Amino acid sequence: MRQLVFFDYAFCFSYVAAVLLLPFETSRLQLVLLGFVAGLFVDIFYNTAGANAAATTLIAYLRPSIITLLTPQRGYDERQVLTLRSMGFGWFISYLGILTLIHHFVLFMLEASDWGLFFQVILKVLASIIFTNTVIIILQFFRKE
Repeated sequence: MRQLVFFDYAFCFSYVAAVLLLPFETSRLQLVLLGFVAGLFVDIFYNTAGANAAATTLIAYLRPSIITLLTPQRGYDERQVLTLRSMGFGWFISYLGILTLIHHFVLFMLEASDWGLFFQVILKVLASIIFTNTVIIILQFFRKE
């Protein structure tokens, strides 16, 4: 996926789906460890000195809080899996949007390491959110349940 870049602004970070689509009952410790390992592997191949590990670890840590924030009034079914089909389009887009926004903002700000590049970072974040979420949603249609 490293080569999927549009106009040097929209980057595809579909590896975040490895953390975002884990089962509801995954513990926060497991999420953080898996997030760190996934981000570290990407850092090794992208040569980004820990930026992906930091951003992915953060969203893994925040994931249970975001799920709680987005909990419908009737709650979640115990057997429900975190997919587009089972959660509904609106919920799934909100969930992906919030966590990919956090991930991409942290990642691009760490890479830029300069608040003077804030508006360029925001443009990259928005373009990459659209690109990443589109790829994750397309992949949901190929998922077998």
